[in-house]
Amino acid sequence: MGAVVDILKEIPKIKIYGSNLTIEILKEELQLNDMNYKKYSLNKLVAHKNVDFKNTSIFPISVTHSIPDSFMYVLYTPDGAIVYSGDLVFDMSKKGKYKTDLGKLAYVGKKGVLCLMNESYYAKNSGYTAPRNNSYEYINEVFSKTHNRIITTINIDHIYRLQEIIDAVEQNHKKLIIMGSKLQRRINKLIELKYLEVNVEIGGLNNLNDKNIVVLVSDDNEQAFTNLDRIVKGFDKFLKLNNEDIVFISEPDTVGLERKKAIIMDEIAKQVDDVISMDKNHLLFHSSKEDIRMLINLMNPKFYMPIRGEYKDQVANADIASSEGIPTKNIILKENGDVVEIKDAKLQKTKEKIKVDEILIDGHFSDDVGELVLKDRESLGNNGIVLITVTLDKHTKEVLSDVEIVTRGFIYVKDNKELIDYTKEVTLKAIENNIKEKDSKKQVDYNAVKNEIRETLGKYYYKETEMRPLVISVVQEV
Repeated sequence: MGAVVDILKEIPKIKIYGSNLTIEILKEELQLNDMNYKKYSLNKLVAHKNVDFKNTSIFPISVTHSIPDSFMYVLYTPDGAIVYSGDLVFDMSKKGKYKTDLGKLAYVGKKGVLCLMNESYYAKNSGYTAPRNNSYEYINEVFSKTHNRIITTINIDHIYRLQEIIDAVEQNHKKLIIMGSKLQRRINKLIELKYLEVNVEIGGLNNLNDKNIVVLVSDDNEQAFTNLDRIVKGFDKFLKLNNEDIVFISEPDTVGLERKKAIIMDEIAKQVDDVISMDKNHLLFHSSKEDIRMLINLMNPKFYMPIRGEYKDQVANADIASSEGIPTKNIILKENGDVVEIKDAKLQKTKEKIKVDEILIDGHFSDDVGELVLKDRESLGNNGIVLITVTLDKHTKEVLSDVEIVTRGFIYVKDNKELIDYTKEVTLKAIENNIKEKDSKKQVDYNAVKNEIRETLGKYYYKETEMRPLVISVVQEV
């Protein structure tokens, strides 16, 4: 649902469907973006209740994931049923809002499935994911071993893991402190909607240096370890590490973030007595090999399409489907943007492709910043900036003060007198070269001055330093 707010800005009349929890969180996101959620068509889905459209219908089925009210979706079309698995595990210990309805899965499979689209994250992991997705005992063991302050990261979307941490806090008679307004809002909403049970004392910022407390720090996949990194570097206004702290990363390794996690754990180890990461035997709520086999056998699809995860994981998923008797010609391996067409229950040959690329947004500005802006940012990051300021007399065009030069990320001014002196010389010469007299009045072509300074100094800086800093000159009159 990450892009829904942006989609609604562009297409405000589009209908949005989601589980109760999803819609409630979306309402908060809209309000935070100064958008009145009542203006939009937000529709709550109910498990095992059809939503009918013109020629199709959607049938949501409850499945087990780390977020309550998770659904698998069955899209009924005139050609047959297409099943989108979402993220799930088969864990018979889960009840209530985390329970998988096996009866409904078997019912859909018996009626016939044209195509099953199934996740691939853990396709290389042997066995079932359960019970390795359950971490309460491990968390409880970590918490029970110390009365010192424990700083714990939690993915804001992994609500089941959050409940396990809160239960371990209660079991060990500790106090809970929640860092960050976003995490605080999410926890308050989950308590209000009865998705989270909190029977522990919640402290405030004045308790941050107490013993026997657990400090929750939010984390997410989009900006992994950002908040923890700020604390480690000493930039957090309220929380400073001390050597008696225990830092506990409550999420297992995630594909693509291993290096980042290793670096930050190394930095933490320099400041605290102990840094602990979730045991390698613990997994997230995704399907391993036997979960995938079980779903394939329940659905018995004609076509099988591995989705999500790295491509190598999708290949491993395809191998499982092949071993379960699905013909190779009916296993669909595609990359993002590839179009799959099934007509009259037959897979069609098509080379159609939709252009899809990752869009990286710096900050909160979501419009297209353009190539020139991106090139400027790259130049600033790699080569730094030189800012040149000079003041002229409005009438005589004489220089009134010394040329001021400020550099960032390029050189240290005091140690490079020769380079600075040459910069001043070029600046003054460029002004002199572009003063013209018109109607007995002196005028300066400031665009020509800036271009001459930039071109001359650009060549000189590269010759002397092999760097191309961004050169900005400001010529003002008084």
